[in-house]
Amino acid sequence: MERHDDELIHFEAHGADPLPPAAVEGHVGREGARIWYASYGAGPAVILLHGGLGHSGNWGYQVPALLQSGRRVVLIDSRGHGRSTRDARPYTYELMAADVLAVMDELRLEQAAFIGWSDGACIALTLAMTSPSRVEGVFFFACNMDPSGTLEFVATPVIDRCFSRHAKDYAALSATPDDFNAFVEAVSLMMRTEPNYQADDLGRIGMPVAIVLGEHDEFIKAEHAEYLARSIPDAQMIYLPGVSHFAPLQRPAQFNAAILSFLDGIR
Repeated sequence: MERHDDELIHFEAHGADPLPPAAVEGHVGREGARIWYASYGAGPAVILLHGGLGHSGNWGYQVPALLQSGRRVVLIDSRGHGRSTRDARPYTYELMAADVLAVMDELRLEQAAFIGWSDGACIALTLAMTSPSRVEGVFFFACNMDPSGTLEFVATPVIDRCFSRHAKDYAALSATPDDFNAFVEAVSLMMRTEPNYQADDLGRIGMPVAIVLGEHDEFIKAEHAEYLARSIPDAQMIYLPGVSHFAPLQRPAQFNAAILSFLDGIR
């Protein structure tokens, strides 16, 4: 029976499934931070970029499916998230995109496909525009190109449960476990003010792209997602029924089927 956790009750209590043992795991030092990464399996490379306030363990349901499909999976904890550290400089998507390139260089990865979730999608969007030769294709889940694409924040029990899990995980993984509130404030400032791209910028994206949104997304306007899909040449628009901003956790089989279909289509 397919796993459903639409209300994130299991996720709040237990997190996602544990990640498998990594083939390679380490940190890359860059611009005042130590960026954690892990690599699993062999084959065409796929880099998973998690959402804001989360960490790579949130991909626990996706990694096994990608490995089973014959792919190499690379996880990266964004600067200041999970096992990665940061210094006092403000968060920017450009800074975190450069961190991803540093990990790719460390792993000698010339090119990879990207699965980006929320903030991770914004990082992948930045990479698609600034370093297109490194990006084979991008599955943008719950992504905005400027702050006007976000809905006014409304707290819900699902969001509260996710936030509760993030707080527990931050305390367990971070090198600064007592700094969660300052961390949330710094990431939230970036989310309110970035990214700031125009349709002309998106029009220069030349690799395969899927713009993906859950039917009940709490943060991204549907019309904004559709505008992204229209602005990026040949982009697909994919709606995931019955799920929200947390689809990879809520209905993993549905989300995994969408990412595997996309990845199969770019090879």
